Amino acid sequence: MSRVAVVGAGPAGIYAAEHLSTVHGYQVDVFDALPVPFGLVRYGVAPDHFSIRSVRDKLTDTFESPLVRFRGNVHIGTDVSTAELASWYDAVMYTYGASADRALGIPGEVSPASIPATEFVKWYTGHPDAQDFGELLRTSEQVIVIGLGNVAVDVTRLLVKSIVELRATDMPDHVLDSFEKSAVRHVHVVGRRGPQHATFTTKELKELGELEGVEVILDPRDLPADDAIASSGSKVVERNLKVMRQWSQGHGESHGEVLNASSKKIEFHFYSTPQSFDSKQRSLIVERMQLSSDNTVMGTGTYESIPADIVIRSVGYRGLPLEGLPFNDRMNVIPSHEGKVEGLSETYVAGWIKRGPSGIIGTNKKDAVASVESLATDLNERHSVAIDSQEIDEILHARGVKYIDFEGWKRINAAEIALGASKDRARTTIHEREKLIEIGLS
Repeated sequence: MSRVAVVGAGPAGIYAAEHLSTVHGYQVDVFDALPVPFGLVRYGVAPDHFSIRSVRDKLTDTFESPLVRFRGNVHIGTDVSTAELASWYDAVMYTYGASADRALGIPGEVSPASIPATEFVKWYTGHPDAQDFGELLRTSEQVIVIGLGNVAVDVTRLLVKSIVELRATDMPDHVLDSFEKSAVRHVHVVGRRGPQHATFTTKELKELGELEGVEVILDPRDLPADDAIASSGSKVVERNLKVMRQWSQGHGESHGEVLNASSKKIEFHFYSTPQSFDSKQRSLIVERMQLSSDNTVMGTGTYESIPADIVIRSVGYRGLPLEGLPFNDRMNVIPSHEGKVEGLSETYVAGWIKRGPSGIIGTNKKDAVASVESLATDLNERHSVAIDSQEIDEILHARGVKYIDFEGWKRINAAEIALGASKDRARTTIHEREKLIEIGLS
């Protein structure tokens, strides 16, 4: 029986493991640098998006198969080299995603008060390697979120959402405490292009206008003259413009509650390109943009200052290279053809590290299946040369690697549910790596 290693236990990796085991009958070992599985489903999806986060319940089923093993807390490239992995298995598929942020490249970007959204999301979802931003929230009233996508909307929503609603999530206790003590009153959403160019989904966008005690502000001059023409046939854009046009008309009520000076605010600044951030003056300088005749964005030479105690940059994710594998520095992906890594045999990719950060969770399934079929076409023509799974365990033990198997994840899962129940919550995420490892190995 052929044996395959999958590196990355997020949706793409788990979908790949499912197809490898159920359709082709391969034994699959899924490695992850984190002690727990599920990748961005656990550490990327907003805690208050319960239906999307529940996808992990379905992903769990794959690890119940006797053909699939989880090995968490194993760093490929450090604990095990890519060359070793290739020698241990008949094939290796890399699905470790794109977890780094894209830089703006402006003065002041490298400042304690300038935060990548990737890091802020890690913090509020309980990632074990996250920085702590609690003190920044406690001392900041004005926050700028740069970006016009769903991650920017998630960050914005959580910054102004009521603590009562946040308690219903599985946020770690220290994060929940920080949001409760947060001084944030005004969130500015800044984007280089216009409302019709934003990549929000309508559901996420509408949620901003449904937050209790929160006023949404949008300059009607930023909206297109004709929504139908501006949407270019896209129903999503047309719906988004309808929502934003209502906000621009000054609807100042939320759930029937009259908003007042003490209300929190979300203010959109479209056609605004960040130029510099001055953390001492607490301001972001932007250049006002305009649409040219060919529908491209160009600068006007007019500059504005937006108050900012914190700037959170949400301008995209990017993949990182892994020693021993080729890497396209321009696209930030592992170069491949039909899922097969260029220049290497028996080595494959799927998910964001294959195609870049695009699509929804379900997109990864189709992508993973396509890569698995490429792998299977090659692998079915060869006899297995993989080493025994027990031998791999012995190597990891000899190197002092405290790997967590799926039974260990079940113990962590039970501990999080129990911790939540002790505080009248459905679940509370445990964020300390050593604590996760301790529970996983107990």
